[in-house]
Amino acid sequence: MTAQDASSATGQQPTLKRHVGVVGLLFASVGSIIGSGWLFGALNASQQAGPAATISWAFGALLILFIALCYAELGTMFPLTGGVVRFPHMAFGNLASFAGGWITYIAVGTTAPIEVEAALQYGTKYAPFTTPHTVDGQTVHTLTGLGYATAVVLMALFVVINYFGVRWFARINNVLVSWKLFIIVAVIAAFFFAAFHGDNFTSYGFTPSGWHGVFTAVATSGIVFSYLGFRQGIELAGETDNPKRNVPLAVIGSVLITAVIYVLLQVAFIGALPGDTLATSHGWANLSFANDFGPLAALATILGLGWLSVLLYIDAIVSPGDTGLIYTTVTARISFAMARNGNAPKALARTTSRGAPLIGLILAFIIGLIAFLPFPSWQQLVGFITSATVLSFASGPLVLVALRKQVPDHERPFRLPGGHVIPFLAFWGSNLIVYWSGWSTVWKLMVAVVLGFVLLLVFAATGGLHEKRLDARAGLWVVPWLVCLTIVSYLGDYDGGRAVLGFGTAIPVLLVISAVIYLMAFRLRLSPEQAQAYIEESMHEAQVDDEQLSSP
Repeated sequence: MTAQDASSATGQQPTLKRHVGVVGLLFASVGSIIGSGWLFGALNASQQAGPAATISWAFGALLILFIALCYAELGTMFPLTGGVVRFPHMAFGNLASFAGGWITYIAVGTTAPIEVEAALQYGTKYAPFTTPHTVDGQTVHTLTGLGYATAVVLMALFVVINYFGVRWFARINNVLVSWKLFIIVAVIAAFFFAAFHGDNFTSYGFTPSGWHGVFTAVATSGIVFSYLGFRQGIELAGETDNPKRNVPLAVIGSVLITAVIYVLLQVAFIGALPGDTLATSHGWANLSFANDFGPLAALATILGLGWLSVLLYIDAIVSPGDTGLIYTTVTARISFAMARNGNAPKALARTTSRGAPLIGLILAFIIGLIAFLPFPSWQQLVGFITSATVLSFASGPLVLVALRKQVPDHERPFRLPGGHVIPFLAFWGSNLIVYWSGWSTVWKLMVAVVLGFVLLLVFAATGGLHEKRLDARAGLWVVPWLVCLTIVSYLGDYDGGRAVLGFGTAIPVLLVISAVIYLMAFRLRLSPEQAQAYIEESMHEAQVDDEQLSSP
């Protein structure tokens, strides 16, 4: 009997396949982290922070690691597909899970398009996929007619590969990640050996823009964006064969591995810059050189490393393409998880006999095409995705501490030590990253969030929620949290803010706000009985999946 026949016999839908091992899960996270960010981040961070960009990369990794550690505990407790969306449902109910799910869907749904844009921007060396424009004083490379047509083809290709199931995805991804790791290590080694000018770290100051520049670089230069792929170890937890072992290794290991790589890359980039390049640019803020739409490849050319330049232009297509493939997978599984939670149409939870959520994949394709219209370049989309993704992660630490009270005796194969310390630092750090992204990004994100709540009301009014509880009290903390973040961003001094709050005042203000919301969420959490009911409901669905997978 085939899986499809078994499904018919039992009256169950075919479900997702557990075909991802420890290497596949780790490579899914590492492969998603090493996307387009590293191709642009070294230059962008140098312009924002100068040589202190090395601190920005390390600090960004620390903030993301705090978040990742929280999800490592949650992911091993509940190895569910789309876990980032489903965890808030267990601790805070439907309102909080919808808010988190919608924000997450915004973030992941626009990530595949930005990776396509990155690949096509570098691909402009070979064909006119993009053309440069000046937007708000910044040079961006927007898609041309040929670029749009190629983007559609690439997005469709992601869907086709995912249609054949997660097993084929894992096989393809392992090969591509091996390539990406080889290229980035080759770049670091080649830059170190070709040239290293130690005086570049001091000649124009180590922190030319002060600590303000260091923290700005964390949020806006692509640093945090470059680390966000760790989530794949959580999103695919329901499809790995040994989640208790594999999920912590994938989540924590991917952040640590890439942190070392990124810091070394930044040091190599700064040291390899010819001294006259800094002199011509009059310092770090205006750092530029010929063909810097592909900065690493351009620097390789300047250093006489023509072979490396060729490999980088190839990799600039392969790396973002691989990450786009991963995020198409995850976008479909986020909608799958929202449907499982009951706050999105049930059709999104249907899978094919191959275990692929086909309707979710098609929707991911459509969302991707829509994203190309208002954001036709990598530079215009990166800040938005960074803030949306970090905002979606922020509920994880709150879920962790709530569940420790709601289900204290539940098995925790990985338990995060330190009580409330790391969860609170993770929540505060998430709020800081959103604030550092600037008002011009935050207000657009909040408009998208409001649109999501409008959709929830429409869904409820048309009977979509049926008789499900809204759990408004348990999710009440979401509203003041988002409102306070919006107000602080508006009053802050980052990218269009009113500058009422300065660098030294905004951080403690966000500390207080984070503490209040943290305590509020902790106090308003669902009762242990209701939380246990939601947990059993979610885990029952996972058990049904396992029974289906074991059918002969």
